[in-house]
Amino acid sequence: MADLDALRFRWTRALEGARGPGGGPDPVPYADNLLARWQEPQRHYHTVTHLAAVLDRVDVLERHADDPDAVRLAAWFHDAVYLPERSENEERSARLAERALPEAGVPAERTTEVARLVRLTVTHDPADDDRDGQVLCDADLAILAASPSAYASYAAGVREEYHFVPNDAFREGRASVLRQLLALPRLFRTPYGAEHWEATARYNVTSELEMLSL
Repeated sequence: MADLDALRFRWTRALEGARGPGGGPDPVPYADNLLARWQEPQRHYHTVTHLAAVLDRVDVLERHADDPDAVRLAAWFHDAVYLPERSENEERSARLAERALPEAGVPAERTTEVARLVRLTVTHDPADDDRDGQVLCDADLAILAASPSAYASYAAGVREEYHFVPNDAFREGRASVLRQLLALPRLFRTPYGAEHWEATARYNVTSELEMLSL
């Protein structure tokens, strides 16, 4: 499990960077609220471990972002609302950011950018000039380029989150998601992601799709 104290520190650093010299209330209660969400019992892949992994990838890709702190805050919120049986999780997560960040002292313009980035994770298809969107989407999709064992754990975690879906329906739905990913011209939009993750991710996704069709 991820180190919760380390995550609180990372939240505080990102929040303080995003809200600027005006400051604001104590960051820790906001971190604790988000961490409680990321530890809800229905989560098996979208957990604090996933949150920490996305933040780690944002750190790797930081030089490709225009506003790294906004990207980090978007990482915190991108799956903050996660109910597998609901289809509007990203929208609800974005609205949570729009409520919480102004209260936490983040200026309106930056709050709007964080919410926009969260909504972008519906498609993972940022524009060519959207550097912040590219970094967040690449960080979120980096699991696709994991080692075979880590990728298998990821796929199993997703299946467990959708335990209420019958096998045939899950296989059909999951296959559709994988085909949509493979149809993207590029899975990764940052130069780093394209160089280091693209080929492995396409191999892993293609392999999973082939297994689903057996």
